Amino acid sequence: MHARPRLRHPSTILVPALASALIASVFVLAPPGFAADSLLSQGRPATASSSEDSTLVPAKAFDGSGSTRWASVEGNDPEWLRVDLGQSATISRVKLTWEAAYGKAYRIQTSADGSAWTDVYSTTAGDGAVDDLTLSGTGRYVRLYGTARGTAYGYSLYEMEVYGSAGGNPSPTPTVTPTPTPTPTAGGPAVPFGGHTIPYASGMLRPSGGQAALDQKVVDYYKRWKAAFVKQNCGNGWYQIISPDADHPYVAEAQGYGMVIAATMAGADPDAKKIFDGLLKYVLAHPSSITPGLLAAEQDTSCKSVNGGDSATDGDLDVAYGLLLADRQWGSAGAYDYRQLAIKTINAIKSGEVNPTTKLMKLGDWTSSGDQYYWISRSSDWMIDHFRAFRKATGDATWDTVRTNHQNLIASQQANYAASTGLLADFVVNTNTTPKPASGQVLEDPNDGKYWWNACRDPWRIGADAVTSGDAKSLAAARKLNTWIKGKTGGDPSKIAVGYALNGTQISSGSEPAYFAPFAVAAMTDSGSQAWLDALWNKMLDTSFTPTDYFSTSIQLQVMITVTGNHWVP
Repeated sequence: MHARPRLRHPSTILVPALASALIASVFVLAPPGFAADSLLSQGRPATASSSEDSTLVPAKAFDGSGSTRWASVEGNDPEWLRVDLGQSATISRVKLTWEAAYGKAYRIQTSADGSAWTDVYSTTAGDGAVDDLTLSGTGRYVRLYGTARGTAYGYSLYEMEVYGSAGGNPSPTPTVTPTPTPTPTAGGPAVPFGGHTIPYASGMLRPSGGQAALDQKVVDYYKRWKAAFVKQNCGNGWYQIISPDADHPYVAEAQGYGMVIAATMAGADPDAKKIFDGLLKYVLAHPSSITPGLLAAEQDTSCKSVNGGDSATDGDLDVAYGLLLADRQWGSAGAYDYRQLAIKTINAIKSGEVNPTTKLMKLGDWTSSGDQYYWISRSSDWMIDHFRAFRKATGDATWDTVRTNHQNLIASQQANYAASTGLLADFVVNTNTTPKPASGQVLEDPNDGKYWWNACRDPWRIGADAVTSGDAKSLAAARKLNTWIKGKTGGDPSKIAVGYALNGTQISSGSEPAYFAPFAVAAMTDSGSQAWLDALWNKMLDTSFTPTDYFSTSIQLQVMITVTGNHWVP
């Protein structure tokens, strides 16, 4: 097996002052006893010391939506946000879901009349993300009183939730209906692997053979992947996906893969939820040093974040997607609120990893306006089905723009730089003017402007949206790739090389699942490619792997899930 270049970014790019100024996020989980408490604050009247603008008003912090928020004016201390519960209540818990502008020092206060306040909680070490606070107090009014901001901005909350019990009959509370989520079946996942309850677009192929036999091949491969790469090497109840062939033993990309795979394999693996939760616990314990809610890109053998502790876009996209899958599979009423964490991650991706001008994915949260990487995007981060899921989960139309802009970029790159092949480059530069493939090394390798160890995933990522949505743009892009590779190899998957120039010239010899497996997803979109799809499927089944082949093996497993009809969009 060939080693893949796995650099994330130059170690000199992290600005120390910025990294130290933005404190990493830590999620605090509610103890099981909270289940008995009632949510008292949702939809209740709210006021604040200030609002940043007319859209970021106090009521948005009590509307039950993870995609709306209240924000105070920037640069001012103190600031406060309060809610009227309608009658006196016994308060046992307050949950604060912060946007990036969080409170470093703040108090939770209660009051009987809205004038005289009693502190029931205080901290000077707030670190953003989610603060789930156990406390004890009584009052009709509950107030967050911020005395020191954690950033240069203001205070901003997606939600402030007050839990407890109230006597008598409180005044009516408006009902807020979130985006519906199907209830998982009792005792098992809602979308069990092999159930095929969410159909693909009409006309998509699958490998020849009985469905049960195809599914079993995936399960068998998954079990071998799990034995080789799913680890508990660092204690703390964590699970990690180990990546021996990457530049660090644990990378964000791998944890994202693991979360998506674990949630998808629920129903086939009785340990799927346990593994998912262990991976999630690891992710939450390794936040980006720059953007609260994102994952630090790399950890060493001791599971300590290294190389600046900032993020990598592909890992975060899969973490968010995996959380949406988990919410659909198991619901969000357990130890982890998967849906809330998903929305938090999606919003953090939007804040830290979407270029605000082009609405294209950045390389990570470490690149900012003015540096040489700001107008570069990596084609393997263009996950169209993920963007669809994010739009559905948040209701944020920005994700429609993100999806459309990436689809248009795929089409223009294929037309202008790979008319005969449809291949995309690892990295596209000048995204603010005339996007084009990199000329030489811009981040990882002299082949950054070619179809190399990042772009090899593109037929899978593009194809995954094509087969699930039937979108015309995704279908056209996938079919262009399929037509070229089938003709290039004469229908022989063993002739798929390790890397190509965009004109189809081979870079390296050998055979790697990271290169041949993704083309199977593109093959599904062409009604005349059944024999070709079968050949690719058999090639996957006939290829062995070792415990050092994390990258290719993880890609092939996810391709096998997709081509057997087991990939679904939450």
